[in-house]
Amino acid sequence: MAGYGRSGFNAKESAGEILMIVTNTPANDLAFTNCAYCSLTDYKRFYVQPLRQALASVGNSVVLTLQSHESIKDGEIALNAIQRRHARVSTRDTISVCRFVPPEKNFKLVLLTVELEFVKARGKSEQLDAIILGEQLHKRFRSQVFTVGQRASFEYCGTNYIFTVNNVAVEGLDDSENVERGILSEETYFVFEAPPNSGIKIINQREAASSNLFRHKDFDLQKLGIGGLSDQFTDIFRRAFASRVFPPHVTNKLGIKHVKGMLLFGPPGTGKTLIARQIGKMLNGREPKIVNGPEVLSKYVGETEKNVRDLFADAENDQRTRGDQSDLHVIIFDEIDAICKTRGSTRDGTGVHDGIVNQLLTKIDGVEALNNVLLIGMTNRKDLIDEALLRPGRLEIQIEIGLPDENGRLQIFQIHTNKMKENSFLSADVNLEELAARTKNFSGAEIEGVVKSAVSFALNRQISLDDLTKPLDEESIKVSMDDFLNALQDIKPAFGAATDNLERCRLNGMVECGERHKRIYERVMLLVEQVKWSKGSPLTTCLLEGPSGSGKTAMAATVGIDSDFPFVKVVSAETMIGLSESSKCAVIVKVFEDAYKSPLSIVILDDIERLLEFVVIGPRFSNLISQTLLVLLKKIPPKGRNLLVIGTTSEVQVLESLGLRKAFGVTFHVPTLRREDTRKILQQLSMFSEDDLGAAVDAIDEIPIKKLFMLIEMAAQGKAGNSAEAIYSGKEKINIYHFFDCLGYLTGSDDLD
Repeated sequence: MAGYGRSGFNAKESAGEILMIVTNTPANDLAFTNCAYCSLTDYKRFYVQPLRQALASVGNSVVLTLQSHESIKDGEIALNAIQRRHARVSTRDTISVCRFVPPEKNFKLVLLTVELEFVKARGKSEQLDAIILGEQLHKRFRSQVFTVGQRASFEYCGTNYIFTVNNVAVEGLDDSENVERGILSEETYFVFEAPPNSGIKIINQREAASSNLFRHKDFDLQKLGIGGLSDQFTDIFRRAFASRVFPPHVTNKLGIKHVKGMLLFGPPGTGKTLIARQIGKMLNGREPKIVNGPEVLSKYVGETEKNVRDLFADAENDQRTRGDQSDLHVIIFDEIDAICKTRGSTRDGTGVHDGIVNQLLTKIDGVEALNNVLLIGMTNRKDLIDEALLRPGRLEIQIEIGLPDENGRLQIFQIHTNKMKENSFLSADVNLEELAARTKNFSGAEIEGVVKSAVSFALNRQISLDDLTKPLDEESIKVSMDDFLNALQDIKPAFGAATDNLERCRLNGMVECGERHKRIYERVMLLVEQVKWSKGSPLTTCLLEGPSGSGKTAMAATVGIDSDFPFVKVVSAETMIGLSESSKCAVIVKVFEDAYKSPLSIVILDDIERLLEFVVIGPRFSNLISQTLLVLLKKIPPKGRNLLVIGTTSEVQVLESLGLRKAFGVTFHVPTLRREDTRKILQQLSMFSEDDLGAAVDAIDEIPIKKLFMLIEMAAQGKAGNSAEAIYSGKEKINIYHFFDCLGYLTGSDDLD
């Protein structure tokens, strides 16, 4: 052993690590402080100024608070028997010690789970009050650092105990980050455990939870990765957890039972699974059981029901042994509609789905109902779930997790770009507010897809396809606004406006067609404003009728684009060719159901007579589709959803006879073009010379706009040898005589002989 210097200190020291001699604690009462003791000289070595105390990592296993004691020599460290046993050293052994400086943030303990035992075995049992014991430990061990696996002794009401640290939770960090230690604060909540045969019984653990955990812990939804769901989360907390904040005796006096189940439903990708997982983490209970609906199913008779019973077994045993002090058991059912279909709806002859529903009903709210269970179900198809599961006492809380609004979308963008911003990978020109405004009707998952796609554009700039082995420059990676705008072309929202389809409905763009068409457009746009701001009329319907080719569909599509509504869909017969009547009805109903998920929607029913399969001979039409449209045109959207339905038809008399015209609130007649209207269009196109323009207009009267554009297209091709490209570019004009020939072809008055 190396000799001691003038101060008696062993001089071997490397990278802040010091070898010290282990000795006994100076006095018996000091053994219960959980501190280590050293000389005043060594105390100064380990002093941490911001904390105003000395902290040392002892044996690379635990961090202990150091106190100076006059009886301890320089170079010695006094450890009690429990500390020596944990470090696996004896007195006069050497042990490595180094100064410990805790991180500036994310080190404060919010939860400390400890297992209690007697120092010496006792024949009788002891009942410990969790509230009082927690207060005593806070006073005794304040500002000390605790590590998972560490053991400490303390005296309580004349009895000596040892606690072992089983688990810690640190503020700002989640369980996935492998947290090992933290510093005790006033807000730390103790969870006390005791082995079954230890003779120690913990009471008032629930009351301790309500008086500490829920009062001080602040849940930041954005830190949890939840954006745009603050209102839904507030509703969930009020209805499902408010009663659990209070001690059991309070709820007993109120005569109420805790909520046992909730259903989160809504479109795919809106965050149902995410919010369910975070709810499970936030609660002071057991680790939540996450079950995918189809996993419960089994091909063996009775095995499926047994799987359901096994999910509740731990909660039953806990309630049987601990009563009101039982922990909360969270069971999360993803895709619950896969196993809880309406009883009698399946025709497989096995009755398996009926058995699952019956088993769940008895476990949640049967004769031996559990009060320590929270069942969270998630589904995209609430309509498929058995009604008995949705009544109060079972899945009584039903929260729609809908598409986020603009503020919610901004929060989601901030969540998914936070790390790249912290690491300087996000370009300064990225405007998240603008992106949130552009992504109407995007779900949270689709916004995440936009961010991933934008990153792929940025990374692709750093890769050379000519030489894939070329070194990559990580420092130059920047995700720009252009990357996000390109990503918006990649990712299309499932419930978004069908802009491409709308543009196809007006291939020639939108040109001024005269005062009559302008007035109709303005009146329909007034209906759009009415839908946007209306509080008492969530459903508005409008019918555009007129001759074939008069521009009804183009006008409806233009209204859809100019409305800037997040959801605009066209229902046309061309997308349903070959489908049966029932399949067509299902497609139409699906469009309306999707529209109900958006706050502002437009549904365009194009060529209604074609949707009805109307044929003059007979006459023949589909009564099933007719009745479906009649119902949907009168069905009021859900609260907070406003819908405008625009129909177009060239057979208004047919709709009159079927009673469909009356289903539309207002009807506008879209006329053919008069001479003055035709002149205005031809002037805008600038494809005729001034001398020929008047002759072309005089030759045309009362022509549908669609036929006019077809005529111009034909005339623009010119005779053999003429260049259509030159005409479209403005270098040449349409030959008036060729124009008259084309007009004859369309009207059937030209004699080719």
